[in-house]
Amino acid sequence: MFGIGMPEMLLILAVALLVFGPRRLPELARTLGRTFGKVRTAARGVQREFEREMAQTGLQRPGDAPPPTPPAAPPPPSEPPAPGPERSGPSGN
Repeated sequence: MFGIGMPEMLLILAVALLVFGPRRLPELARTLGRTFGKVRTAARGVQREFEREMAQTGLQRPGDAPPPTPPAAPPPPSEPPAPGPERSGPSGN
């Protein structure tokens, strides 16, 4: 849970007990629990809506995307111009 171990949780609980007192601590814990529940429910709703929109537009999750196609082969080199009738220069020779 958030990368917090048991020693850290006990420290947070001790500080909260000192700051809020034993009478207000259960009320605070209840309020925090309800708030986290509401946030989690809202986040799930947003995630479902996002996935529904992705499905409707045909998009996929980045991890689900098929591998990219290799780049197209380069075009063949252009052929040199065909020899045509020789023209003389501006002098008309």
